[in-house]
Amino acid sequence: MAEIVISKYLDTPLVTAFIDNKLEFLEFIRQRELHNIYLGRVDHIVKNIDAAFVRYKDDEIGYLPLKSILPVCVINRKLGATDSVKAGDEVIVQVEVEKIKTKKPKLTTYLSLAGKYSVLTLGRKGVGASLKLDDKIRKTLIDDVKEDFNRLSFDSSEAFYDTSFGIIIRTNAADIDGDKNKAILDDASECIKLMSQILSLGMCRTNGSLLYSKEQSLYAENEDMTVPFIDKAKAFLKTRGITDPVIVNDTGIHGINSKVQELRSNKVWLKSGAYLIIEQLESFNAIDVNTGKAISGKKDISKKVNIEAAQEIMRQIRLRNLSGMILIDFINMKDDEDYHELIELVKRLARQDYIHTEFIDVTGLGIMELTRNKNDKSLKELLLDVEKAVDISKHQC
Repeated sequence: MAEIVISKYLDTPLVTAFIDNKLEFLEFIRQRELHNIYLGRVDHIVKNIDAAFVRYKDDEIGYLPLKSILPVCVINRKLGATDSVKAGDEVIVQVEVEKIKTKKPKLTTYLSLAGKYSVLTLGRKGVGASLKLDDKIRKTLIDDVKEDFNRLSFDSSEAFYDTSFGIIIRTNAADIDGDKNKAILDDASECIKLMSQILSLGMCRTNGSLLYSKEQSLYAENEDMTVPFIDKAKAFLKTRGITDPVIVNDTGIHGINSKVQELRSNKVWLKSGAYLIIEQLESFNAIDVNTGKAISGKKDISKKVNIEAAQEIMRQIRLRNLSGMILIDFINMKDDEDYHELIELVKRLARQDYIHTEFIDVTGLGIMELTRNKNDKSLKELLLDVEKAVDISKHQC
């Protein structure tokens, strides 16, 4: 049984998904500026770090690497091959990484737009596809789309002032009924039109203007802010083979508040009596597997605990939204075949994650290395933001 539950945590709305009464998905409902596109003005250049600092959105300042600047996005003057931006230049920028603690937002001019079946990428070339797709399907989609897309790129080149662009075929393209090639190219064409409109819009707007927001577009279409998050939960459940979940409002029986609090603990007990220790550090995340109360003399206990731990670790990574380098210290096993089986399980579970997660290696000390793309703040950081907002609200009252 699968349920999508709409709830609140400290008056902040969230959407969760349960499979057989177990929490598997959690997203706070809030407007974000990630991937928003703005017209900004270069405030100053710091040459020793090869970066421009750009004022955008209510005088917010973001960090823009000089290598991430496309001439087509500098709108107040035409940049030559050897020219570089300078203070006062007006630049169309996209938020690539949101502000975290004291770190400024990271900006880019390599703009990207996500359609239903494709992602258009300005300043890139060619056709790629999601690594989550089966290799055979991935190759077939790329080969089928590539030739027609090259013609599409040529026809659209004038709108982009000869700047190249490419597309990445999204995972759900594999589910298209009928002519996949046409559906993907039609979707890419709509993204190209939208990108052209955004670049044109930048020419006639004032500094600090929001030129495009995917989330605002979704809210405008649906009015209900929960809809995009419910759709995301449905997409997650679909990867588990669940296509018709029940959608309910929380009545308290799911214990969501206590489950969110459990995700703050660095200790996670497993059914076997073993437990995990999860530490979120500044530069990486460390996860340690311990036998705990599991019966040490039981046959194959190390393998069984590691298999159980791997499944729970990938769930915890997803719910806590851990990103960057993740180091996992599993219990030592004597049999190489057991290690191979564990690695294959972790790889399979990583492919199921809706955020790109990749198995890297096992070190000489037996530590498993994973990397996971950063798409948002971690749950720990989000909860601090939620609690801060509640404190501010109390003081205002």
